[in-house]
Amino acid sequence: MEANESHELQEHAEHGAHESAMRPVAFTMSVLAVLVAMTTVLGHRTHTEAVLDQNKATDQWNLYQAKKIRSNDTALIVDLLHVVSVADKETAQQTLKAYADHQAKWDADLKDGQKKAEELEHEVKKSELRANRFDLGEALLEIGLVITSVTLLTRSRVYWYLGLAFALGGVVAAALAFFIR
Repeated sequence: MEANESHELQEHAEHGAHESAMRPVAFTMSVLAVLVAMTTVLGHRTHTEAVLDQNKATDQWNLYQAKKIRSNDTALIVDLLHVVSVADKETAQQTLKAYADHQAKWDADLKDGQKKAEELEHEVKKSELRANRFDLGEALLEIGLVITSVTLLTRSRVYWYLGLAFALGGVVAAALAFFIR
């Protein structure tokens, strides 16, 4: 065996040792990439849920407002019938009774409508809070992935540990989204 071949074998063995030492780092990067992808999808879906809930809340408030306008119009007509003299008193009394019945129904509907709209707004806030947690988790996981990848360039495990710390923070932030009720 020549000196060149011996030197090449030694370099190849050292290179293989460095590669095997970096396998846990590469595996960590793969796991972090999967976690980033999962957190991103969960964040996007939660943002979509918040938008859909906001649309439902807006629709509910629009329905509430329409009923409120009808209720106010009825109250104005009742006031008008009390002030204006009507030729057919019996028909006027029947109309007033019908309007009073409508008014009672709309009052109950308004309370229910307002309650539903407020509940939907609460759902929107919860969805937005969950989405924000997923976004924070995603950002921390991405930072952890990038810092971990620096380990492959520098061969310094300090970056791997630092990347793991950021990744752990990202996992915790994303996991906290599931506890928001």
